[in-house]
Parts: sequence; structure tokens; C-alpha cells
Amino acid sequence: MNRQPITRRESIKKLLQISGGLALTGVVPWPFHQTLAAWAQPANKNFIVEGIGREKNYSVKALTRKVFDAGGGMGRFVSRQDVVVIKPNISWARPPHLAATTNPEVLEAVIELCQEAGAKKVRIADNTINDARRCFAITGVGTVAKKTGADLIFPYPSQMREMKLQGQRLNVWPVFVPLVEADKIINLPVAKVHVLSDLTLGMKNWIGAVGGRRSALHQDIHQTIVDLAQFFKPTLTLVDATRVMTANGPSGGNPADVSVKNRLILSNDPVAADAKAATLFGFRPEDIGFIRLAHKWGLGTYELQNLNQQQVVI
Repeated sequence: MNRQPITRRESIKKLLQISGGLALTGVVPWPFHQTLAAWAQPANKNFIVEGIGREKNYSVKALTRKVFDAGGGMGRFVSRQDVVVIKPNISWARPPHLAATTNPEVLEAVIELCQEAGAKKVRIADNTINDARRCFAITGVGTVAKKTGADLIFPYPSQMREMKLQGQRLNVWPVFVPLVEADKIINLPVAKVHVLSDLTLGMKNWIGAVGGRRSALHQDIHQTIVDLAQFFKPTLTLVDATRVMTANGPSGGNPADVSVKNRLILSNDPVAADAKAATLFGFRPEDIGFIRLAHKWGLGTYELQNLNQQQVVI
């Protein structure tokens, strides 16, 4: 009798069934463990991609696309019918050239990539510090939402719900609901200095994902950042370092505080993304409290040699 060849999925299922039976007898041969591990584990480790714009007048949107291509394409992370929430940093009513907020060209490219991957809906969410309407208008995010058709979520108090964060310092705290209802979350911070935490990158961007008395979050700030990071687990982090703020952060306001880096950093490891971005400011990752703590807690790694590293240049 002719037998149909079994698929890889069916083979793994059979191996798992066999391993379960062997485990009950207490006998699982070592070579079998090796075979099962090879089949069950993903082929690639966590990755980090650095995009560099070297050409004069390079396209920020083109660089964003190249970075995602190097990471396997947006379709690797966003499935058809997914509701995707993008979390930029648009806390301040500052124009893009002051580097206080996420570059709207990067945001636009990420939205378009999600839509091309088949996302059912793309939403933009940030609980701003300055008045939300002014932030939406001045940062350029409102224009991006209108152009792409993405939903721009206004941070009304009704959008906040108390949830158990179960952190070391933070237990119950109001959380911005769209971020917990999403199928996929893309963290899209801007890289800049911060007067209290040295830097504000991806993990600190989650302060814009909660409500409540946020001034209290700046007490023991490194632990607070890590508490939030272990609750919000993004599908991807893309650090916008096209322009970075090197003084008077996080709000800035003076062009003299801005350095043009023309960099983008993409990773599925949130700690690694921040670690790589920290080096742009001359820091060792382990010298930044929240990066060190997040590494210790196992939220990711600052040992970038353990990741699949790539660089793309345009």
C-alpha cells in the first residue's frame, strides 16, 4: 500500500508523542533528545539589525523598510487580520527636528509595512505628557494617521484600566487598554538622554503606556522601567535614532541639543535594542541601570554577541 509522506508538523507531533511515552517510563535516549531539540527549536536566535543612512538625503522610509527586510520582513511578525498597536514616543508638543519625539517618517513606514503584511487594523497609542491634541498636530503623527488610515487613539481616562503588573515595585497600575488588547505591539521610541534615567529608549517608552500618577514612577526609576518592561512584551522594538537628543532630555527644545545619527535599531529582544542604542551615546549597556536590571531579570540580553547581528546601509 502506498503511504503519503508525512509533513514536518506531523513528524514533530509523532516525536512529541513518543517522547511523552518514553518520559513516562523514565527512559529517553540522549540522541532522541538531540533530534527533538533540533526540530522543535527555531533556527534563528534573537536578532538585532542596525540600519545606517550614509547617503546624502537618504530616504528614512527606505531605510526603515531595509531594516525590516533584514529582520525577515514584517510578515514574519504580523499575520493577516492582526490588530497591531504601534507605541511611538509623542509625549511632547515638539516638531520632529528637535528629536523629542519619534520621527513621523519612521512611523509612516512601519504602519505601511503592517498594512502590507495584512494587518486588520493599525493603531497608534501614546499617553502624552503635553496636551494630546497639540502633540498629535505638532509631532506630525496626526498627519501620518490621516495619510495612512491608521487609528490614532486619544488617551481619554476611560481608556485606562487598573491591571496587575506584578512587578518588583509596581503591583496594580492603570494601563492604556489598546496596548493590552492588541494582537501585536511594536515599540517605536526615539533615543534621547534623560535627566533621571540617563537615557530614554524602548523600555522607558512604556511609561507612555500607563496612566495614573506618573510622577510617582520616577521614584526608583530604573526598577519602575523594568517592572513595566516585564509587563509589556512587544513583538518588536524599533529604536528611532535618526536624530537623537544629547542634552536637556527628555523634552529638549533647542536644536543645539540634537545630534543627527541616521540610525535605526530593530530587535525582537527589547533589552538588546536598548543596549545597542546606548552605545550611540557613548555608554556601555551595563552602565545604564534599567538595562542592567532587565538583563539580570532575563527580559533580554545586553550581550549582543549572542544575537544574530546584521547591518544595512543606504
